[in-house]
Amino acid sequence: MDTEWPFLRYNNLMSGRTASPKILHVLYHSLPPQSGYAFRSHNILRAQSKRGWQVVALTAPQQEKSSFRKSQETIGGFQYYRAGAVPRGVGVFGTERRLMRVLMRRIREVVKIEKPDLLHAHSPLYNAIPALWVGREFGIPVVYEIRAFWEDAAVSHGTYGSDSPKYKLMRSLETQICHRVDQVVALCSGIKEELVKRGVPAKKIVIVPNGVDTDHFKPGLPDAEYMTHRKLTGKRIIGFIGSFYSYEGLDLLLKSMSHLVSARPDVCLLLPGGGNTETALKTEIERLGLGDAVVMPGRVPHERIPGIYALCDVLAYPRTSLRLTELTTPLKPLEAMAMGKAVVASNVGGHRELIQHGRTGLLFPAGNVSRLERVLNRLLDSQDLCQKLGRQASISVQQSRSWDKVTACYADAYAGALRQSKSGEDYNWPS
Repeated sequence: MDTEWPFLRYNNLMSGRTASPKILHVLYHSLPPQSGYAFRSHNILRAQSKRGWQVVALTAPQQEKSSFRKSQETIGGFQYYRAGAVPRGVGVFGTERRLMRVLMRRIREVVKIEKPDLLHAHSPLYNAIPALWVGREFGIPVVYEIRAFWEDAAVSHGTYGSDSPKYKLMRSLETQICHRVDQVVALCSGIKEELVKRGVPAKKIVIVPNGVDTDHFKPGLPDAEYMTHRKLTGKRIIGFIGSFYSYEGLDLLLKSMSHLVSARPDVCLLLPGGGNTETALKTEIERLGLGDAVVMPGRVPHERIPGIYALCDVLAYPRTSLRLTELTTPLKPLEAMAMGKAVVASNVGGHRELIQHGRTGLLFPAGNVSRLERVLNRLLDSQDLCQKLGRQASISVQQSRSWDKVTACYADAYAGALRQSKSGEDYNWPS
C-alpha cells in the first residue's frame, strides 16, 4: 500500500489542494432492486459526481440475490462493490454479527483498492460499526448518515416492542456510534433534535434532507394508456403512491372514501404499490363496499410513475402519529409536490417539515377521518385551489429540494469530518 496514503491526501484536502475527494459509500442495499433507499443512494452518487467528487459504493450483505451474482458491477456509470451473501447466525444478534464481520472484511478490501478520502456509512448501524472499525484502522474520517431510526421502524413493523431489550440496545448503540464517528448526517430536523437530546453535539450534525430528481418528476402529461386500461377516464382521482405499511394510515383513507363516494360517484382512489398490509387493505375495501371505487394495480415501473402522478387530482398521505413518522420525513410527498400536485397530509412531524399548510399543501389532524374527508372535499370542490397549491409546491421543490441543491450540504459534513477526524483512537466494540 502507498505509505503516503491516506495522510498526504488528508492534508491536501484540509488545505484545499485536492479538488476531487474520493468517497466510499457503505449502503444497506442498492439498485437494481428498487426502493426509496436505493434511489436516494443512487441520486446522491450522481449529484456528488456532478460536483466533481469521486464516488464508489459498497453494499452490505442482504437478501437481494441479484446483488450477489457479481463481486462488483457498474450501474448508471457508478461502481457498486458487493459484500456477498451471509448465512443466518444463531442467537441474539447472531446474524447481525456475521453481517458486520463480512462487511468489515469487504470494506477493508475495497479501501485498499480505491483508497478513499472518506468513508460514508448509511444507516443502519450495522453499516456504521464496520465502517468505523476500518476507518480507525486506516486513519480515514468516517461519516454516518441516519435516514431513520431503524429500531423505531422495527417497532412500527411489529418486529419487536419499544420496551424490548433489543430496542434499548439498538438505541444505545446508535447513540454511541454518533458520538464516535467524525460527523453525523441526519435526514431531517426531527432526527437531529432527537440526537441532540441524547447528547450528540448539534455542531456535529448536518441535515441533508430528501431530494427529488426534478428532471424525472416535473409537471407533465398523464399516462393515457394506463388511464384507459384502468378505466379511469372521467374520474376525479385521489392517489397514494408508495409502500403499504400500517403507519401510512391507508385504512383511514379508505374510511374517508366510504363517505366521499356516496356524494361523489365520480371519485376514485388509486393505490399503486404494495406492502405488508395489502391483504388487510383489500379485506377492508370489500367490507366497506368500495370495490368499484378503489384501483390497486400493484407495483408500477419507476419510469411510469410520473405519468401515474399526473393522473391524480389530489395525493393523500394520512400517516399515523408514531415516533417513526414524527421524526422522519417521507419522500413520496416531495415527488407529488415536484409534479405540481395538490397534497393532503396528516400533521405528523415528518410532514410538517415538508409542507407549508395553505401554501404548498394542506394538513389535517392525524387520525381524524372527518377532517381528512373535509379537506379532500375542499380540494375536489376547487380546481383553482388544487392548481395554486400544486404550482407553489412545484416551485418550492425546484428551489430547495433538487438533488443538486440538497447534495451541496454534504460539503459541510465532509469538511467537519476532516476537521474532527479522530484517527488513531482505538474503540473496542463488541466482537
